[in-house]
Amino acid sequence: MYKKILLPTDGSDYAAEEIKRATDLISEDGEIIVLSVAGKLTSTAFQKRSSVRKVNEGMYEEAEDNVKQMLNLFDDSANVRGIVEVGFASEKIIEVSEKENCDLIIISSTGKSGLHRFILGSVTEKVLKNSEIDVLLIHNK
Repeated sequence: MYKKILLPTDGSDYAAEEIKRATDLISEDGEIIVLSVAGKLTSTAFQKRSSVRKVNEGMYEEAEDNVKQMLNLFDDSANVRGIVEVGFASEKIIEVSEKENCDLIIISSTGKSGLHRFILGSVTEKVLKNSEIDVLLIHNK
C-alpha cells in the first residue's frame, strides 16, 4: 500500500480507471493528490499581450475544471485534494511528486503512436523516464 499517490489529469476520459487504481492502492491513512498542469504561452512580437494573457487564463481555468471534475468522482470518504500548477506537464508532475513526498504516480497513456506522438511528445514517457519514484502506467486505447 502507498501513503501518498499523485494522480495527474488532463481532463481525458480515463479518470474512472485511474481513481479505481488509486483507491485500491492507497493505504487506509493515505492521501491522493489530483494534479492538473496548465500550459503557459509567452507573447511574441506578433501577438498582443492581452491575447496571450486570455489564452493563459483559459488554460488555467481548464486545469482547475479538470481537477474539480476528478475530485467530484471520488467517494466522500477519500482523503483527496487537488493542485493546479503552471508549466510543462512532465516537469511539474515530477516536481509536485517530489515536493509532496509522493511514493507513486498513476498516469495514463492514450496509446498514441507514430508521427502524432513524435510531434507532440509524450508527457507519460517523460515522466516514466525521469521520475525517481514508482510510476503506474495505465494503458488506454
